[in-house]
Amino acid sequence: MRIEHIAIWTRDLERLRSFYETYFQASAGPRYVNERKRFSSYFLSFASGARLELMAKPLLVDASGNADTPPTGYAHLALSVGSREEVDAMAERFRQNGLPVVDGPRQTGDGYYECVVLDPDGNRIEITV
Repeated sequence: MRIEHIAIWTRDLERLRSFYETYFQASAGPRYVNERKRFSSYFLSFASGARLELMAKPLLVDASGNADTPPTGYAHLALSVGSREEVDAMAERFRQNGLPVVDGPRQTGDGYYECVVLDPDGNRIEITV
């Protein structure tokens, strides 16, 4: 068994698609639109075969919570970039582009070398070896 894909709701489908294409070399399939349900989405594919679905509807509710008291549900997306040097390079690229790096790069207590960044909607992404 394997996870087929992970899905994320967004208010700005094009902005989020562009972010994952730009920073994580995702490749977007065609935009799907269901006019009756007022729903649209993209499936993004990564070189490893992993897929991420970005979904949008007009009325979405913000998840409550913060770093100290996060809401239940989705916590983060972890993407492996292959080396400590690439983790460091990604963190630096985010900083240079004015994007939030909220933790690291660092060695974690459970053995990961990672940094944590935010996508444009504030979803946490662990960039790890």
